[in-house]
Amino acid sequence: MKGFVSRVSGSVVTVRTGAPVRLFEAARVGLAGFPGETAGLRGFWGPDSAPEVDVVLCENPSGLSVDEEVSFTGGPLSVELGPGLLGDVVDGLGRSLRGDGFYLGEGGGDSLPQNRTWRFTPSAAVGDTALPGGFLGAAAEGSCFVHRVLVPCDVPRAAKGNTVAWIAPEGDYAAWDCICRLADGTEFSLSRRWAIRVPRPFAARLPLDRPFYTGVRGLDALLPLAEGGVAILPGGPGTGKTVLQQSLARHCRADVVVCVNCGGRGNETAELFEDFSSIPAPGGGSLMERTLLVSAPADAPPAMRETAVCLAMTAAEFYRDMGYSAVVLVDSVSRWEEASREVEAHLSGPGGAFYARLARHCQRAGAVETLEGRRGAVTLVNAASPRDGDFSDPVTQAALRLSGAFWGLNGEWARARCFPALDWERNWSLYGDALSGVLTRETGEDWAKSRDYLLSFLSQAGELSGPARLQTLSDQERWLLYHSETLQDLYLRQNATDLSGGLSSALLRFLKALDSKVQEAGFPDEAFTVRPELARLFTLPEEEFPDRAREWLEHFAGALTPAVGNF
Repeated sequence: MKGFVSRVSGSVVTVRTGAPVRLFEAARVGLAGFPGETAGLRGFWGPDSAPEVDVVLCENPSGLSVDEEVSFTGGPLSVELGPGLLGDVVDGLGRSLRGDGFYLGEGGGDSLPQNRTWRFTPSAAVGDTALPGGFLGAAAEGSCFVHRVLVPCDVPRAAKGNTVAWIAPEGDYAAWDCICRLADGTEFSLSRRWAIRVPRPFAARLPLDRPFYTGVRGLDALLPLAEGGVAILPGGPGTGKTVLQQSLARHCRADVVVCVNCGGRGNETAELFEDFSSIPAPGGGSLMERTLLVSAPADAPPAMRETAVCLAMTAAEFYRDMGYSAVVLVDSVSRWEEASREVEAHLSGPGGAFYARLARHCQRAGAVETLEGRRGAVTLVNAASPRDGDFSDPVTQAALRLSGAFWGLNGEWARARCFPALDWERNWSLYGDALSGVLTRETGEDWAKSRDYLLSFLSQAGELSGPARLQTLSDQERWLLYHSETLQDLYLRQNATDLSGGLSSALLRFLKALDSKVQEAGFPDEAFTVRPELARLFTLPEEEFPDRAREWLEHFAGALTPAVGNF
């Protein structure tokens, strides 16, 4: 279907058409083929007038003029999914920023590299029934990730002719080479297309009863996130939102990490790509081999920033359907809202559409049973940038209502060089009760009691700090302040080093045992000088720490009192 440009207003183009056009239909505008999608239907069909539609462009329309031709693709804005997506940096349309891909709409070009092949190992056999989401084989992708090739989820489940008539032998194949043919002639390749605004189907939602380990001690100990849950990470300028999200990307226990730069600085994505390409992953290879970076920085058109978030969720759902655990890190929803507001201003709409998009965005997270019966999950962490750090900002509040964990960052703590600068008194997690049993089994310690111990110490120390420091404090109050600072400096404050959940539990058990010994000894003066020794002790490797910590505690307690007990 063709049309012609009648007006250009920023990134919104009004197009005269000769027939009806569907909302969110992909289009190519002008001689340069600028990509866009229909965002508004205007005008009317009558004998003396032509219908008009508004097309939002995903690129800056430099050189576009009136009366240039517009081609509508007949389908929604789509992305190509398949091997080669991980380890890449793409824009909001799925085009590789390393020069490998092109814009993809219905009938458009390919976004995956066409000059690469992947080793395909079939698992299905001739005569098998191909059901939606079924396992056809595996394609090796990188050195640490197995790409599971699935039957497309839009294949009819009860249709005749679903029998596999031919399956490709083991060998090297390109993204769009046929690797399976059904009895009715339907062919499958390693890759497939999917509309970025349409959630991928699944069989059922599962309870959020598995912890998502972030690798950040303060979060895992006090504010746990469930696998498939949603967290909001708000903070003012300079509080460390981006640094904390990058730390989560490095150390979290996820099979696939999707990072979205929506309206931020473009050099952040470049630096992250360079860092992840050189950092080894626990299972082999580099961190970049399990990561997809979606970049739509501040100089990108507003529509590009909006589609970047949708594309990231679609890619995460694609790996979820393989049975993997994926996490999407969005930085940030505040700049996403700015992009949405800018588009609505050009469309002269009533506004407010962003909040419906945000709700749909959060609803795509979750733990699910896939169509083939596997378990997969998409965990979502949305950063927010409220002006002046005011958490009553409408975007922050809207995201907060859709989240199960609140990780607010404190500007004062950030200025004190505390990482992460989490506000423990205001933050909360709704997943604690459901995860308590699992966390207790995996850490070997009653998680709820450990959390209450930490929060109680921090709360009591907060009441004594400030003006109370000018008063004469008892030995117990002095120890309360000293030990709370130890807990914050050596346990909650963390550098970029990855620590396992087992070591984090051992550190907390040690600090609780130290507190108990000092209280039994009557708060001697020697207890108020141990922090430098503890700092050196906490730098030990995980395999050495338990024995060395036990020896140190026995020696320290023996110098205070003859009866020390066992640690």
